[in-house]
Amino acid sequence: MIADLAGRLRDEARRANERRLLVLAGEREACYTAATDALDGARIPQSETTVVATESAFSGDFRDYERITPKRADALLGTTRTAVVLDCHDECRPNALGRTVGAVDGSGLVVLCTPPLDAWPARRDGFDETLAVPPFDVKAVGGRFRTRLVETLRAHPGIAIVDVDSGTVERDGRTDPSMATAQRPPARPDDHTFPQAAYDSCLTADQADALRAFERLREPEQALVVEADRGRGKSSAAGLAAGALAVEGKDVLVTAPGYRSAAAVFARARELLATLDVLADADRDENPHRLDAAGGGRVRFAEPAAAVEDEALAASDVAIVDEAAALPVDRLAAFLDASAIAFVTTVHGYEGAGRGFAVRFRDRLAESAFDVTEQRLDDPIRYAAGDPIEVWLFRAILLDARPPVAPLVTDATPETVTHERLSADELLADEVRLREAFGLLVAAHYRTEPNDLARLLDAPNVTIHVLCHDGHVVSVALLAREGDLPADLRRSVYEGNRIEGHLLPDVLTSQCRDPEAGVTIGERVLRIATHPAARSRGLGSRLLDEIHAANESGEIDWLGVGYGATPDLVRFWDRNGFDPAHLAITRNDRSGEHSALMLAPLSEPGRDLRDRHTRWFVERIGGLLTDSLADLDPDVVRTVMDASPVVAPLDLSAHEWRTIAAAACGPGLAAIDPDAFRQLAIVHLTDPKSDQLSAREERLLVARILQGRSVEPVADDLDYVSTRECLRALGDAYRPLVDRYGGDAAHEERDRYD
Repeated sequence: MIADLAGRLRDEARRANERRLLVLAGEREACYTAATDALDGARIPQSETTVVATESAFSGDFRDYERITPKRADALLGTTRTAVVLDCHDECRPNALGRTVGAVDGSGLVVLCTPPLDAWPARRDGFDETLAVPPFDVKAVGGRFRTRLVETLRAHPGIAIVDVDSGTVERDGRTDPSMATAQRPPARPDDHTFPQAAYDSCLTADQADALRAFERLREPEQALVVEADRGRGKSSAAGLAAGALAVEGKDVLVTAPGYRSAAAVFARARELLATLDVLADADRDENPHRLDAAGGGRVRFAEPAAAVEDEALAASDVAIVDEAAALPVDRLAAFLDASAIAFVTTVHGYEGAGRGFAVRFRDRLAESAFDVTEQRLDDPIRYAAGDPIEVWLFRAILLDARPPVAPLVTDATPETVTHERLSADELLADEVRLREAFGLLVAAHYRTEPNDLARLLDAPNVTIHVLCHDGHVVSVALLAREGDLPADLRRSVYEGNRIEGHLLPDVLTSQCRDPEAGVTIGERVLRIATHPAARSRGLGSRLLDEIHAANESGEIDWLGVGYGATPDLVRFWDRNGFDPAHLAITRNDRSGEHSALMLAPLSEPGRDLRDRHTRWFVERIGGLLTDSLADLDPDVVRTVMDASPVVAPLDLSAHEWRTIAAAACGPGLAAIDPDAFRQLAIVHLTDPKSDQLSAREERLLVARILQGRSVEPVADDLDYVSTRECLRALGDAYRPLVDRYGGDAAHEERDRYD
């Protein structure tokens, strides 16, 4: 029965160049047996199939198939499979669902093995355990995401459902589609410079347009961004371009999260070089990491870290970054040292890394020296337009979630909006509001990914606040309850053990050495977003005011936040009553920035927590800036220190004051007693009443005095004409500080030179 059903589904998928999905619901072993029967019935070879399951499935029925775990489903990025089997018995991980389905080719089959569908939402699995943070256990985790998932499986066309325990077919999934029509080859551009054979290989006009855009990389200081959903042929276009550039003698460096993600690039490049009869050499037959062209050009692969650190990037003429959104922002930024660069990326988050590329990296690219061109591919290649499985997936994990259209919220102001605290049940029952709220988070936050949809619906420690304008969500905030940890757990964290879901208590306890940081109860802002059409009007601040008011009379001691620190974000949180308690000493893997932790107290215990950590932060910031934070943006340093409610103490001897005054007003040198100069700089930067210096002068103090950077790069970064002028400006910057803070000894030394 199952083999016949799968065979009919596959035949229909082939006829329409679409995909089909087969749900096998029941106990695990019965599902595994049924899955192998289905693959046999669909006539799909083991070599074209990947099984995504926990390691318990890596024997028996699937021992001869390619197997990866759900946590490693990103290995499928950039790959194409005829079939993928996803086992959801041990865990239903939304990120893995998106990556898995996205890898299946047109005419292919997705096989989903699940517990019995009616009972599935009430079961708790390994992914649910990641949502259960103390004091909640896994029983407190909801089943709303799976409830919604099951509803979509039962509602969308192209999805067959079989109860393997009873042997009944709930849905046959057949849609009786029309025969797929062959696409006419796209028109070739009249003024192209790449070989005609490259354009002959394009399957859509979109792909040909993208290839034409790649021609810009023949010149230096050109950057290209190619965006598309999965299955649009963007990697193939990149491969054709790489081959064409190599024909011209260019050294083309290709990088991606792994070679497997770039395999399509190399396949198309190799085909083009072979077609043109210029493939001189390749380092291996099946999976070449280097292709040499007869004219001296080449296409070669390097892992992202090796590409940057081993000088492969510097030696190349053109760099192509495939699956760019899967890379951390700071790694992407390192590729801005390329001569010419292309970033090839997926639009709707299949990379599983959120929207770091779109949200955080685009600004850096726009501010770079590159002339940036953007190209988007919409026409599907791997499967027909309107593929029912793509439509289902986009709805199931909200890959296409969008905020309300701009005209609906353009007039929103703090006076026109209403505040609501939404329950997860209310969101589940209101698809429009769910899509609007999640769409805002996707559009605004680099870390938002499909797993966050499940967190939004099911995590017991998460609350949702929104501002609505005429019934539409214009601002949204997600908060997570933290703290209130029992003594044994606080002791464990203090001794170095991590605790998931309690970022601030964890860091303040284990890194900042506060054994009582986990006693109080707080709510951390996980995400906050405002519609792009209504930003810079105070709506984010209005939402935080509402959250503050909603918690003032309750059991919450503090509000907190952790985020990748930029000057604008620090100023935003400072304006809303949050004070800096910590700066991470390493950069965040995804944002590429140092994370700032800030606190806004709501109770006396919360104020005590805030007071001691802001004081400790000011006490240690000087040492951090000469060590682990020596490369931190001086403007971040300035804004964080300005946000501090604590003014650093000033305790300089008469001799130290004379040294500072002599350097500021006479022939003295800051290098004679750098600690004294650091202390005075920190006092100025943390003193809200001290406004004697310009922003440029403060940057000079941070970079040269607090971070100890060499004078040459400091002078260059701050646009001084010479190191001599830079050092003179440094002395001049200290003169008003001597006037404001100095005592008799300082002023006597100053007056000596007036």
